Amino acid sequence: MYMSDYFAHESSYIDLPCVIGAGTKIWHFSHIMRDCEIGKNCNIGQNVVISPGVRLGDGVKIQNNVSVYTGVICEDDVFLGPSCVFTNVLNPRSAIDRRGEYTRTHVKKGAGIGANATIVCGHTIGEYAFVGAGSVVTADIPDYALAYGNPARVHGYICECGAGKLSFEAGSAKCSLCGRGYVMRDKNVRGGEML
Repeated sequence: MYMSDYFAHESSYIDLPCVIGAGTKIWHFSHIMRDCEIGKNCNIGQNVVISPGVRLGDGVKIQNNVSVYTGVICEDDVFLGPSCVFTNVLNPRSAIDRRGEYTRTHVKKGAGIGANATIVCGHTIGEYAFVGAGSVVTADIPDYALAYGNPARVHGYICECGAGKLSFEAGSAKCSLCGRGYVMRDKNVRGGEML
């Protein structure tokens, strides 16, 4: 069914109040809980749970079977692969109410998270970083980093285009596929400009 300027499949549930941007699509059996803010032109796949208070920027793509729990912020153009999951409590116990202890997780602009990855709460995934499938994130991931494994470790750096691995020489790199240029200073990567 169509509501406002977004599409929600008739099998999905949307709890009010929440904000959903124009052009967003919410697919089969997904549950959007109260007080969420979902940007424009997002795509939320089948069987996705968006918990109360989650913030999604514009153009976020969430594949099937993803759980995005309270405390998560995803900036514009984030990609969440199939069956990836976030946590929001560091020491959960069934008999102890920890709702006042939710820990924030921040996924910055353009970052991608592969299928079945687990993002332990309290960390930041940097701009245009990529977390490989099946990884377990237990620490911050820097901008443009290519991280994978359990626990996830940085194994290099990747271009904004997502296809070119960056090789730094004398503190600079250029993507061989799209031509964007980058600089690295003190293990921080900046750039993304077309050269």
